[in-house]
Amino acid sequence: MSAAKAQTPPDELARVFDHIAANEESFVKRVMDYVRHPSISAQDVGIREVAALLVETLQGLGFSAEAVPTSGHPMVLGHWNKAPGAPTVLLYGHYDVQPPDPLDAWISPPFEPTIRDGRIYARGIGDNKGQHFAQLLAIESHLKVHGTLPCNIVFLLEGEEEIGSPRIAEFVAANRDRLKADFVVTADGPLHASGLPTISYGVRGVASFELRVRHASRDLHSGNFGGVAPNPIWTLVHLLGTMKNADGEITIEGLADTVIPATANELAAAARLPLDLAEAKADIALERLDAPAERSYYERLMFHPTLTINGLHGGYGGPGSKTVLPHEAFAKCDIRLVEAQTPDDVLAKVAAHVARHAPEVEFISRGGMLPSKTPLESPYGEVLRQAIRLAQGVDPLEYPTMGGSLPDYVFTKTLGIPAFVVPYANADEANHAPNENLKLDCFINGIRTGAALLDQLGRRKAAG
Repeated sequence: MSAAKAQTPPDELARVFDHIAANEESFVKRVMDYVRHPSISAQDVGIREVAALLVETLQGLGFSAEAVPTSGHPMVLGHWNKAPGAPTVLLYGHYDVQPPDPLDAWISPPFEPTIRDGRIYARGIGDNKGQHFAQLLAIESHLKVHGTLPCNIVFLLEGEEEIGSPRIAEFVAANRDRLKADFVVTADGPLHASGLPTISYGVRGVASFELRVRHASRDLHSGNFGGVAPNPIWTLVHLLGTMKNADGEITIEGLADTVIPATANELAAAARLPLDLAEAKADIALERLDAPAERSYYERLMFHPTLTINGLHGGYGGPGSKTVLPHEAFAKCDIRLVEAQTPDDVLAKVAAHVARHAPEVEFISRGGMLPSKTPLESPYGEVLRQAIRLAQGVDPLEYPTMGGSLPDYVFTKTLGIPAFVVPYANADEANHAPNENLKLDCFINGIRTGAALLDQLGRRKAAG
């Protein structure tokens, strides 16, 4: 992907860019102060304190803001509605972070942010505090320069994303009126490995389940009972073999019936993404890709459901040998979903398949998350492309769908509005791992991109 044709930003935006450049040192210090505050959702550490800090920050920018209680951790919700006739963007992020364990793998303490080699190291700096703080600083920069914003903003920051967003669907459904917007932008995740910015138009969903089987009342001697007592591990192996064949085809009856095939534009966008396949395989020591062999790399990640055995457990796994015939076994699995599959439908089809092929196996649903997709033709895609060109001087890569899962369905399906993911963090941010980090230039580019987005959006009329 080549650099975009040089573009001179509009004067109003150029002045905001100048303000950002003059305050880089201060902005870095402030984001480091922010991530000093732990907010670990899985352990309920610091959540309410950070939510209160964000409410205070938003109110200081002239937003009406509050921490909205839920049955779990609060949602931080802010509104700036002082641009009549201008569009409204909903900026989503999450203020909770992963636990920092293992602590001994950190070079510097996880909640004592440190700059090394042009990067800030701290838990949450990339995922997601540094990224949504860049959005806040973009808003502040417009206000400092112009005294107002060019568009309207809804800011939604979740406190449970790192534990699976268990309450966001209920919250969004109950607060439709408070979340009215023309489209959604999430600044989360990493840039492409090349360092180029990206826009993602969708995410895959996920459905998880367990399979459990018990035959005898206890483990047995494999000589005395082999050939007499059925082996539960073999029972699961044979069942799993009916779900996906050696050619890579998922053979669960009806599972793909609702899949909407990729459009020509989506296939073309996937084909434009840069890839060194040999390097990608070498990076994780792969000799080959999974079957089917003819499917291209990005098609695998975007347009097709997958069936993954996350774990298969039973019997003896210690040193040496043990001639045991185990009496029970279980498997944990997930299926990544594409438009327009749903977890309920897919899990019902898996349950029916298990009942038909191995009725003695217990099927346990573990729920899931809907996929989400925004058409590549959405007019807000061009707003984002132009904002990135102005802020970073390059054309972004465009992903029709990400391989992973985010709760974007609450925006596209519940609110019925387009949703995009525009990450600001470097590809090697080590999110969820020790030594999580954010490059300083990525952080500043994120502020510039957020500022350009607001500018470009303000130049459009609000959707009817």
